[in-house]
Amino acid sequence: MTYSFLQFGCGNMGGAMLTGWLASGIAPAAFTVVDPHLPQAPAGVRLLRTAPTGEAPPRFVLLGFKPQGLGAATPAIAPLVGPGTIVLSILAGVDMATLRARFPNAAAVVRVMPNLAAALGKSPIALVGDGDATINAEVTHLMAPLGTAEWLSGEDQMDLVTALAGSGPAFIYRVIDALAAGATDLGLPREQADRLALAMVDGAAALAAASEHGPGELARRVASPGGTTQKGLDVLDADDRLASLMRDTLRAARDRSAEMTQEARAAG
Repeated sequence: MTYSFLQFGCGNMGGAMLTGWLASGIAPAAFTVVDPHLPQAPAGVRLLRTAPTGEAPPRFVLLGFKPQGLGAATPAIAPLVGPGTIVLSILAGVDMATLRARFPNAAAVVRVMPNLAAALGKSPIALVGDGDATINAEVTHLMAPLGTAEWLSGEDQMDLVTALAGSGPAFIYRVIDALAAGATDLGLPREQADRLALAMVDGAAALAAASEHGPGELARRVASPGGTTQKGLDVLDADDRLASLMRDTLRAARDRSAEMTQEARAAG
């Protein structure tokens, strides 16, 4: 499939997506990145400091800058969005109505919520858009090198999915760090605890992804009645503390995403 991309912003998330696409074999020449601050683009990718003029609209325009920059960026981007252009937005909190009002000529507007594992082809990718089935299939194919695409049944799910799939890696990193810190407090050297915690999580995640059993059942299978694992699980499960902590964590991130949506609408 032949692609043409115009990517506005190439920070951590946009850069991870670009890395994943290039690693999949998409030609670097398919990409133009517009970013006034990026020191350099990957080899073969065109880097511009300002939006191009006098060019045919690309098939894909990716919005990869900070959400609060949409208002200032729209006048330069909108003329580049033609009736054959699919606008992909990773702007957290900017809803479909706001995006469609900014880019009324687009063939489709699609909100995309990946995480940094897109660079490795390991990201969950939540999608919601206003395109038809053919466009959705094209977007699904485009996202395949970055991880697992999941189309949401409605935009009202996006705030929660942002908390789970977008912010979730940071929460897992905190857990890994806490495991290593706990082991250090109990006697292991910190560098060794870090290595063991990372290796454990890497293996556990790979096994969970490949298993026919869900994570809850896998935890049960690791634990033996009265054994060491069960004693640890008893601490995590007491008073529903771990489940409650995760709910509170996701709720806080979800609610902030909803607040950002309201802020974007007010600025719109």
